[in-house]
Amino acid sequence: MPKHELDRLAIGLMVLLCTIWGLQQVAIKLTSVGISPVWQAGVRSLGAAAIVFGWAALRGVRLFERDRTLLPGLFAGLLFAAEFALIFLGLQLTSASRGVIFLYTAPFFVALGAVWLLPHEHMRRAQWAGMAMAFSGVVVLFAEHLFVPAGDAWMGDLMIVVAALLWAATTLTVKASALARASVEKTLLYQLGVSALALPPLSYALGEPGVFAPTPLVWAGLLFQTVIVAGASYLAWFWLVREYPATRLSSFSFLTPVMGVLAGGVFLGEPLTPAVFAALALVGTGIWVANRPA
Repeated sequence: MPKHELDRLAIGLMVLLCTIWGLQQVAIKLTSVGISPVWQAGVRSLGAAAIVFGWAALRGVRLFERDRTLLPGLFAGLLFAAEFALIFLGLQLTSASRGVIFLYTAPFFVALGAVWLLPHEHMRRAQWAGMAMAFSGVVVLFAEHLFVPAGDAWMGDLMIVVAALLWAATTLTVKASALARASVEKTLLYQLGVSALALPPLSYALGEPGVFAPTPLVWAGLLFQTVIVAGASYLAWFWLVREYPATRLSSFSFLTPVMGVLAGGVFLGEPLTPAVFAALALVGTGIWVANRPA
């Protein structure tokens, strides 16, 4: 039965998932030196779909029964594919730092959409305040890059905002449709399958070279994204979305960019400034405020 508050299991899983998604930023950087970004995303979805399908077969999960999930599943898959396409296209026009700030407006879109689609997940004022505090941590983390003159960066920024809206729409579609009653394997396969079909042709249309400098490190980065991120972590995420309030879960996503910067410092030798730890404090406090019981 769906829960109304986050328990220790949900909190622990969300911290772990945000850490994995932060490490994904490092993995994407490492993999992009040998595999084009959109092609990389398509191959990742294809490989993860095969893994999830095999996992479902081993567990005896029924994937092809009629349960009214086809239309919302295909819709969620299109949203998922369009989100990643816009992120990669937008990042060609704006900086990664600006992109992160605009991408993490997604929890606010989830909260706004929940007002109409998930009335049982009503947001209290304290939750809005907590989310605003957590988002301010993300802004602090990347503030020095936000106001740098960037020419036509507004076009890329707009693409990233639309991607954030699509991310929120995917979460709300899963939560408010028949997908909420489907197995997590089936829910994820809709999204991986559609994106695996849509992203490689988009990569070709963009003129990407595909795999152009494969090395063991590049393949390791792709393997991590395929098995750990798109396979295991997304299965855990959609299980959480089905069992717990989406608005409360979304507040944890602000941890991801902070974890990504910390991972960059540990694995890539990138500088860890005082702003990183100030951001971590703000995000952590905001999450605590947003998830306090009424």
